[in-house]
This record gives sequence, structure tokens and C-alpha cells, in this order.
Amino acid sequence: MGGELRRGGPTEGSVTTETRPAAPPGLVGTVWGLLILNTLGSAGAKTIVPLPRSLIQLVTMGSLVTAFALALTLNPRLRVRSGALLSLLTLLLVSSVISSAHLEAGFGALFRCFRLALFVGTLWLLSRWWGGLALVRPHIRMYFAVLGSVAVGLAVSPGAALPGLYGGRLVGAVWPLTPPQIGQYAAVIIGLTVLLVLGRRTDRTSALVVIVPSLVLLALTHTRTATLGLLIGLALAIGSLVLTSPAARRLFTWTVPCAAVAAVVFSSALQTWFLRGQSKENFSNLTGRAKVWDALLAAPRTTGEQVFGVGLGDKSFGGLPIDNSWLAIYNEQGLVGIALVAALMLVLAGVALLRPPSLERACAIFLISYCAIASYTEAGLGDASPYLLHLALAASLLAAPAEAAPLAVPRGPRRRVPRWAEDVR
Repeated sequence: MGGELRRGGPTEGSVTTETRPAAPPGLVGTVWGLLILNTLGSAGAKTIVPLPRSLIQLVTMGSLVTAFALALTLNPRLRVRSGALLSLLTLLLVSSVISSAHLEAGFGALFRCFRLALFVGTLWLLSRWWGGLALVRPHIRMYFAVLGSVAVGLAVSPGAALPGLYGGRLVGAVWPLTPPQIGQYAAVIIGLTVLLVLGRRTDRTSALVVIVPSLVLLALTHTRTATLGLLIGLALAIGSLVLTSPAARRLFTWTVPCAAVAAVVFSSALQTWFLRGQSKENFSNLTGRAKVWDALLAAPRTTGEQVFGVGLGDKSFGGLPIDNSWLAIYNEQGLVGIALVAALMLVLAGVALLRPPSLERACAIFLISYCAIASYTEAGLGDASPYLLHLALAASLLAAPAEAAPLAVPRGPRRRVPRWAEDVR
């Protein structure tokens, strides 16, 4: 009877356990989905039905404000769980405000700081429910819904979904999405779904419904970064489960030799897909990215710009996309920003390595490794983006589930209990 309340109520000085009120899982998932919607962006290919950029920005920014308001409603007492990721993101926000205050990047920099503040604030409010796989399913479902819109666009208007402007690569024809975005979303949900199957947290039929269409869309995007991130991330994640999961051992045993044979048999087709019709010179300079990187590094900067950057911008330099997270952070948030984001990645990786083998740890390893690989050719680690959401999901997977907090009952008059009642107890 030690954990139960005795008849007549608690006595003086007794301590009972109060379970923290849990938010409805659907509402927490809704907030997470709204954050994902906010990070879809407004740039991309032409859609079947022309959407004004102002309308797209209204939807994305409105989703962020709604997410923050709903999270605040779920957590009105502002009970949060501190962690390295959220603390470092807060410091990154502060440094971004300092760099943007000079208005070198215009008033848009301050607006982007406000957006980042709402983004980080919403993550703080949701941190109360971090722990376990609670956010993995909303993550998969929302991105699968986004990929569903891509598939609809492909079915309705193949010409708009595979435009010549992008070299015949798949784009979003319903919502403006670029091939790297689609490839990223497909690779992430494929990896997480495979791990859920290995951990027996979902059935194979449901998994195939997600994996097969996503693989097709990933192949149509011809996105090399997403493909390599998926393969390497899954190899590391499954490798972390080999010692404790028979299913992971079987998959690892069969996948490695089969992949080697397939690489030899289909080497010509794989090379053609990987090159995407580019010349070796164009491939060697990463489709022109290296030229932008060299120009960015060669540009003169003041000491303040080197330390704090020029303020949050659109991740471009000279009108061309930077397409490298570390150089984009250096340009906009300086060496301070690079140090904070590098510390964030290292802390997450270190915590993941120190955790005992588990499905949560494997999912976190996959997300961290994927973001690390993608950071070389994609920007976004220093601002509100899908990559920060992937890392936040990894942090939630590595967090210990919140335990019930002991609640001391207020002191009150102690009732005298008859001796016969004590004997019965």
C-alpha cells in the first residue's frame, strides 16, 4: 500500500506522487507539424496553380505563430526541460540579433531573428514532452503528406513536376519545392521508417506504404546528398543496433553483400544517375558551388563581420545560393555562430555515443549523421529550417522521459487514527 492513498486522505508530512498532466498526443503532433510547415519555404519551381509568394509566406509564418500560440496553450506555466541543444540555439539567437542589429542585411534580418525566436521558443515549450519516440510519427506523417502533394503534382502535370529548368528533376508542382528539399524529406522518412520496422514499432505493410513511394520520389529528384545521407546514416544507425537487435544483424548481414553486388552489376546506370548528365568539370566544382564558396571566403570583412557575421539573410552571396551550412553561418553569424552550431552537433553526437543501444539512440544517430552530411552542400543549420527540426527530434529522442514529480501534501491538522484501524492496516 506504500504507493496508494490510504482511506481518509494523506496524513501530515506524507508525500504522494502526482503525474504531470500530459498534453493530448494529437495536439503536440499538431504543433510539430506546424513547425514543419513553416520550414517548407516559399522558393521553388512554378506550380500548377500560381501561388503568390506573399500568400505562401503568410501561410508559413502563420503556421509558426499558430504553433507558438498552441504550444503556449498546452504549457501555460512555462514548464520546460533544459538541454544543450535548446541552450545553444538560444545563444545562437542572441548572437544573430547582435549581428542583425547593424542592418547590413536590411530589416529582413530582424524579421528572420523574430522568426527564429518564435521557432526556438516553441521548441522550449515542447521540451516538456520530450523523451521516447513520441515525435517520430508526427515527423514522418507530416513529411509524407508533403511528399503526397509532390506525387499529386507529378500525376496531374508531369511536365510541371519534371521541368527542363531543373534538368528533368522532380520538383513540387502543387507547393513550390526544390529537388533537394524533396530528396531530403524522402530520405529522412525512409530512414526513420526502416528503423521503426527494425524496432518492431510498426508493421511491414504500413512501412512499405511509406518507403516505396518515397524511394521513387527520391530517385526522381536525382539528389546525391540525400541519397548518400540516407545510406550512410542508416548504416551507422543499424550498426548501433547490431549488438542488441537480431533483426538489425540479419539486415546488416544481407544488405552489405547485396549492395556490393548491385554496385558492380549496375555500376554504369548508377554512374549515369549520379552524374545527372553533368560534365566532370561541373561535377568536380559541385555544380558551381565551389565558385560561390571561393568568392565568399575571398570577400573582405571587418573584425565584427568575421566574429558576428552580417546578420540573418537568405543564405546567398552575390545573388547566388551558398549551399553550405558552415559557410552560410560564417557569412551571416560569423565565427561565433560556427562555434555554437559545431558545439551543438558535437554535444548531440557525444550524447548519442554514450547512450546504451536502443531504437531511440539509433534514430538519433541517423538524424545527426544525415544533417552532418547534408551540411556540406545544403544551408540551414543556423536558422529555422528542417535541419534544425531534425536535430531537435534527435535531442528529444536522446532525452530521458519526464518522470512523475513528487508532490508534498500541504501541512494540515492530523486526524487521530484509532488503534484498531492501525492494526487492520
